[in-house]
Amino acid sequence: MSTLDATGEAARRPFPGRRVRTGDVLLQGVAGLAALGAVVLLGLIAYKIVDGARLSLSTFGLGFLTHVGWDPVHSRFGAGGFLFGTAVTSIGALLLATPLALGIALFLTELAPRWIRGPVTALVETLAAIPSVVIGLWGILVLGPVLHDHVMPALHSTLGFIPLFGPSTTGSTIFTAILVLTIMILPIVSSISRELFVGVPPELKEAALGLGTTRWEMVRGVVLPYTRGGVAAAMILGLGRAVGEAIAVAQVSGAFNNGISWNLFSSGNTLAAQIALEYQSAETNLDVSSLFYLGLILLVFSLVVNLLARVVVRRGARRQGVLAR
Repeated sequence: MSTLDATGEAARRPFPGRRVRTGDVLLQGVAGLAALGAVVLLGLIAYKIVDGARLSLSTFGLGFLTHVGWDPVHSRFGAGGFLFGTAVTSIGALLLATPLALGIALFLTELAPRWIRGPVTALVETLAAIPSVVIGLWGILVLGPVLHDHVMPALHSTLGFIPLFGPSTTGSTIFTAILVLTIMILPIVSSISRELFVGVPPELKEAALGLGTTRWEMVRGVVLPYTRGGVAAAMILGLGRAVGEAIAVAQVSGAFNNGISWNLFSSGNTLAAQIALEYQSAETNLDVSSLFYLGLILLVFSLVVNLLARVVVRRGARRQGVLAR
C-alpha cells in the first residue's frame, strides 16, 4: 500500500492515531444518529407517499401521467395537465431568472464598488426570506393587474401571431405565475453564482487581463468556463424550487384550469398547486390517492434533481482541478 493510500485509510478511521476517548465516541455516535435519522425520515416520507398513492397506482397505472383532466365526480384523474403546467412555469421562470441572476452575480463580483456590494447582496438575498404567500398576494394585487392592463395587450398586439401570446381575459395566468416564480428562484441562483464567481482564482483573471483582454472577454473566457458546472447546478436547484412551489402559483395562475394550453396568457395549474388546493376538499379515497400520486411525482422529480445537481457539481469540481493544474 502506498503512502497516499495509507494516509487516506487512516483518515477514514474513527480516531486515527489517537486513544479512544468518551467525548469522541459520543460525538461520532450523535453525528451518526443524526445522519441515520435523516435517511430514516426520507424513507418514512417516501413510504407514506407510495402507500397513499397505491390505490391510484393500481387503478390508473402509468396512464395517470398522460391523462389530461381531473374529474372527481366521475372518478377520472390524470396528471397530464398539471405536468404540462409545471414544466411551462418552471422552465419559463428558469429561462428568465438565469440571465438576471448571472448579471447580478457578475455585477457584485466584478463591477460594483466595494461599498455597494454588501447592501445589494443583502437585499437580493432578502428576497429568499419573503414568504411565498406574500409574494403570491403581491402577484394578485399588483403584478397581475399591471400585466393584464399593460404588458399582455402590448405583447399580444406585437407577437399575437405566436400561439404563446394569445388573448388574455384575466390577470391570473401562466405568465403571471412564471414571473412570480422568477422572483422566487432569482436569489437562489444569484447567491450561488456569486459565491462561485468569488471563488475563481485571482491569478487566472489577472493573467487574462494581463494578456490584453477586456473585462467582458475575461469573464467570458475565464470566469464563466471555470464556474460552468456550479452555475449549472445552481440552475438545477432553482428549477427544483420552482417545481415544488405551491401557494404562490395557486394564487396567481388561475388554477381552476386543468387542461393544456400553449397560450401563456391563459390560466393553468401545477402539481404542487393542485395538491395544496384539492387535498382538504377531497372526498373519495381515489381522489385522495390521486393527490398522493401527484406528490409521488414531485418526490421522484426532487430526488432526480438533487442527484443531477450533485453529479454536475462533482464534474465541475474535477474540471476546476484540471484547470487549476
